[in-house]
Amino acid sequence: MITVRTAASADVEQMAELLKELFAIEADFVFDRDKQIQGLRLLLESGKDRVFVAESGGRAVGMCSVQTLISTAEGGLVGLLEDLIVTAAFRRQGIGEKLLAAAVDWAERQGFKRLQLLADKNNLPALAFYEKQAWRQTQLICLRKC
Repeated sequence: MITVRTAASADVEQMAELLKELFAIEADFVFDRDKQIQGLRLLLESGKDRVFVAESGGRAVGMCSVQTLISTAEGGLVGLLEDLIVTAAFRRQGIGEKLLAAAVDWAERQGFKRLQLLADKNNLPALAFYEKQAWRQTQLICLRKC
């Protein structure tokens, strides 16, 4: 049985392992356990953001996060969905949909005007998943300065 719940500090190590799997398929990121653990802790402690885990048998098998931003275009709060990952052995069981639904529900209850995400342009399975969930590409592109 899969349970989706809000992540807790006790989940950080298992979520770091999920991020390791995610970053192995994303060209822009390199896994660094210390950095990922620090980022997860900051999210959990922020008080304004939310991290969800999908759990099976006491093990985190999936996760996603929503970070709170303010949009001048929308005139209010919006969310950045990040780190949606389901470990390979548990994919194609509806877990990603459950995680995404939990994130959307939470964002709606917070009064967010919009959710947005970034996806690796070469991760065709992820892009197909988001399209199936009624997420649409925009005319915006992501730029980054390191």
